[in-house]
Amino acid sequence: MSENRSPWLWVPTLYFAEGIPYFIVNVVSVTMFKRMGMSNADLAMYTSLLYLPWVIKPLWSPVVDVVRTKRWWIILMQALMTVCFAAIALTLPHRTGAPAGAFVLSLIFFYITAMLSATHDIAADGYYMLALDEHRQSLFVGIRSTFYRIASVFGQGVIVVVAGLLETRYGDIPRAWSNTLLFSSALFLFVTLWHRFILPSESGGARLPESSTRSISGAFATFFRKPGVWLAIVFMLLYRLPEALSVKMLTPFLLDPVDKGGLALSTAQSGLVYGTVGVIALTLGGILGGIWSARAGLRKALWPMALALALPCSVYLYMAMAQPGSIYVIYFCVALDQFGYGFGFTAYMLYMMYFSQGEYSTSHYAICTAFMALSMMVPGFFAGMLQERLGYVGFFILVMLCCLATVGVTALLPRHIRPDYGIK
Repeated sequence: MSENRSPWLWVPTLYFAEGIPYFIVNVVSVTMFKRMGMSNADLAMYTSLLYLPWVIKPLWSPVVDVVRTKRWWIILMQALMTVCFAAIALTLPHRTGAPAGAFVLSLIFFYITAMLSATHDIAADGYYMLALDEHRQSLFVGIRSTFYRIASVFGQGVIVVVAGLLETRYGDIPRAWSNTLLFSSALFLFVTLWHRFILPSESGGARLPESSTRSISGAFATFFRKPGVWLAIVFMLLYRLPEALSVKMLTPFLLDPVDKGGLALSTAQSGLVYGTVGVIALTLGGILGGIWSARAGLRKALWPMALALALPCSVYLYMAMAQPGSIYVIYFCVALDQFGYGFGFTAYMLYMMYFSQGEYSTSHYAICTAFMALSMMVPGFFAGMLQERLGYVGFFILVMLCCLATVGVTALLPRHIRPDYGIK
């Protein structure tokens, strides 16, 4: 790098900037469209398709490698996302309950933002590898993860709470969300300007050779020739099926009135429950999952983690049936589910790392993350239609039945994992 600036000046902000658009696009959008009056079927279908750029991003990652520099891509993507957030704010319908067609322009800008965010992920992760030597990469990996989690709390929690407070202040839901997105745009403008002056320049372009565009075809070819590849793909698609089916309906469930089977929380309350308490519990579960897997190894940890991921989904069935009036009961139930998910998701991440070992390990891991995004996109696409047909109680019964898929794929996997993998 051409300047010797401390990574403390840019690693935290870079990974905060990586997280914010992802959570606005894939999580906050659900709350916003629900509060704007969009049906559960429509919002689940449209927002699930927003995962698509993360599914297909391995296809254009070589372009980011060979065209200009990672720094150039980072700043350009951040500047364009700044514009897109403002465009979404300005194209929202001016009334709640508008037909789905009234959201077309806003959805188009959401899809553009998703493409920009996925491209930014590629550039930011590549820049991190170029800017830091192996020692500092290891040193700052915890810092980047921490600030990505902070972005999660800020995106799913703070932004939603701000929108909820503005809804109460204005008495006008579209205006509240429009101003919230304008605030997000202003925040990203500041981040863009910060990185424009703080990110060290890459000497001589620091680009990968053009052969990297040819290596991607080799990566795909070798990926599908790896032993046990089809079992691995089935595992990556089905292990999280209960979460994938339910996640798009959790916010609508919290927000819907009691007579529609929901819990009748306000926008601000849902931001605190799911976006703050839930995310903190998710993070703690992930930390403990990492500690446990380092002691027991992936093979021994797999079953406890699979059950921890699947079984706590039952709390939503309980809440759908009991419709508890106490916010603290709701806090506890959501925290329990998210803690279990964070703990169980560790096995999923470790298995992707395990399966990606060998030649083209980086590219193979990127392909695994594409299957990871696909596993969330497809079930989420149908979740709203199923919920409207079954009601919340019936829908969460179906979610519990999906736990059988988690158990089934977990039962097939242990003999294909090296016994000592993951042990410190």
